[in-house]
Amino acid sequence: MTIVIAGAAETDRLGRLPDKSTMQLHLEAARNALADAGMTKHDIDGIATVGTPGPIQIAHSLGITPAWLDGTGVGGSSFLFHVRHAAAAIRAGLCRTVLITHGESGRSRVGAGRFGMGPDSLLGQFELPYGVVGPPTSFTITALRYMKETGLTHEQLAEVAVAQRRWAAMNPRAMYRDVITVDDVLASRMVAYPFHLLECCLVTDGGGALIVTSEELARRSPVYLLGSGESAESPIISQMEDFTTSKGFRLSGESAFAEAKIGHEDVDHLMVYDAFAHVPIYGLEDLGFVGRGEAGAFIAEGHTSPGGRLPLNTNGGGLSYTHTGMYGMFAIQESVRQLRGEAAAQVPGVEVSVVLGNGGMFASAAPLVLANHLP
Repeated sequence: MTIVIAGAAETDRLGRLPDKSTMQLHLEAARNALADAGMTKHDIDGIATVGTPGPIQIAHSLGITPAWLDGTGVGGSSFLFHVRHAAAAIRAGLCRTVLITHGESGRSRVGAGRFGMGPDSLLGQFELPYGVVGPPTSFTITALRYMKETGLTHEQLAEVAVAQRRWAAMNPRAMYRDVITVDDVLASRMVAYPFHLLECCLVTDGGGALIVTSEELARRSPVYLLGSGESAESPIISQMEDFTTSKGFRLSGESAFAEAKIGHEDVDHLMVYDAFAHVPIYGLEDLGFVGRGEAGAFIAEGHTSPGGRLPLNTNGGGLSYTHTGMYGMFAIQESVRQLRGEAAAQVPGVEVSVVLGNGGMFASAAPLVLANHLP
């Protein structure tokens, strides 16, 4: 059975939305995705989402009685897991058409849960006592080790933000659109060494939704799921096998490429979850697009920028487009737009796009190989 993404849409607005609750963002995204797919809620018999509200609440609010639900919550990569799980459920006959929703009032915190980590948690026991209290201070551990072992410079790290802002400058929905330089990045406020403000993700409100079904039930030009993967390494960053590479990225990437039966030369477009500037560097290397220690120079030389040979994070990414806290949904949305030829910063001739999701601090990983036609 051929699995497709038949509908994809984001909320009407992204950014600062103090007038929208978390639930409203979920439902608005669902409405837009259904309209995009040419479907109604009566076509949906599967629901997947993460966090609060969960899939039961979403189904109830939409007036859907689902035959299948997925509440997998593994951080910002959860939505890529949902696509993979939905594909498996549809192939197994457990449901026919799945709605995956995301809504997050990450900036305004309207209807959002409270932050917190118990002292009895792994993080509370083994990292918090040493001052590791969130993504900026967690991700520094990996970035600094990588810089030491590979020679990545501060200027090359800044080039990630510069390259992605070039894409965001062409995207009217991007939160930050002004073109920036390496000097601008290095002059921005230091958040947690080595990360300057412009090397850290945004904090925004917004949402998105997807419709996953079989090719037979799709009502508009579908995007085909050629391959997928999933993996996890450690819930806390201090327990990674190697701070300079993501085991989850490597293993799940190998699985997705093998299932899709493609090579790196077949990929026209790439989306790598970019909570912080070094994550796309890991993604390029761990997926095998470049060798160890080569990604910084690869980006600095313009290969991922407009006109480059491997367009990367073409919506502007979590550094410039939007980042509600769980960004994976928006990475999938941009891949779908590129494959449909509908992106704001459209890359000519995109036929195969790879999306790589990261959850937590290199805790979970999930890639999708998407295409606008079957091989």
